[in-house]
Amino acid sequence: MAKATIEVLSSGALNLIQDRGRIGFLGAGVSRGGAMDEPALVMANELVGNEANAAALEINVFPQRLRVQGDIWFACTGAQSRVTLDGAAVPTWTRVRAAPGQVLVIEAPRLGCRAYIAFSGGIDVQEILGSRSTDLKAGFGGYEGRGLRRGDVLTLGVSAGLALSEHPGIAPAERVSFLDDLKRGVVRVKVIPATEYDCFTGESLAHFREGSYRISSEANRVGYRLMGEPLKLAHPLELFSHGIIPGTVQVPPNGQPIIQMAEANTCGGYPKIAAVIQSDLWRLAQAPVGCAVRFTLTTIDAALEALRR
Repeated sequence: MAKATIEVLSSGALNLIQDRGRIGFLGAGVSRGGAMDEPALVMANELVGNEANAAALEINVFPQRLRVQGDIWFACTGAQSRVTLDGAAVPTWTRVRAAPGQVLVIEAPRLGCRAYIAFSGGIDVQEILGSRSTDLKAGFGGYEGRGLRRGDVLTLGVSAGLALSEHPGIAPAERVSFLDDLKRGVVRVKVIPATEYDCFTGESLAHFREGSYRISSEANRVGYRLMGEPLKLAHPLELFSHGIIPGTVQVPPNGQPIIQMAEANTCGGYPKIAAVIQSDLWRLAQAPVGCAVRFTLTTIDAALEALRR
């Protein structure tokens, strides 16, 4: 029996095959990568009966048009986008059945930045270093190490055989409330103080905790450069390069923070003021350029509890 396929009718260079990323290779200079909004990818997979780490599509450039060649389930999560199947609107955050030849279109989000599409069986591409994710910086993984182009054909794998739940799905309450934050143009994330936190002036620390920063146009899968009140060190500081991970908030000499994202560099020498907790990174992934970011200090114990939830 022939495997189902997905034909790309139109796309963008930043529409990528992603899973949960590469774990355990930072020491070799390979970033974790994977989905920017990891929970959205996991939930899309679960809706269609896939393993949580199955490869799916991360859509950063819209519209994305796809033709289905096979009888499959799909689910769209993440940003608040209009999705159509042969021109008829279909719901997001739920599973939908598609028949051979039908055309699936994901339109530009009304709120949020990135949409995720999972197909039953997952996207069958080569696994490299334990992941099928696209690493754009290194040019490997995913589909030939690049973004999707018109004419690409993606082969789907065999369904994992996980039972589809009785209820097809619904957007989690936390996602619904987050949309209200986006409407107000402010995203709040929790952070843990980092190694050089106490090296900044009291005035800078107060602004970091109580003020806000805006996401600049220099924002991508590697990192978000923010704009706002410059953060100043209490005294000159010279550091050796050290390991960094997604969520690390660095402060270069100009005082404007940089938040490392999914394709974070594996090392850097700027002072680290804080780290965004892992369970809040998806909020940044869905925050557009110009959106305000506010930081709230938390503890390691509270961060671990948030991750468990």
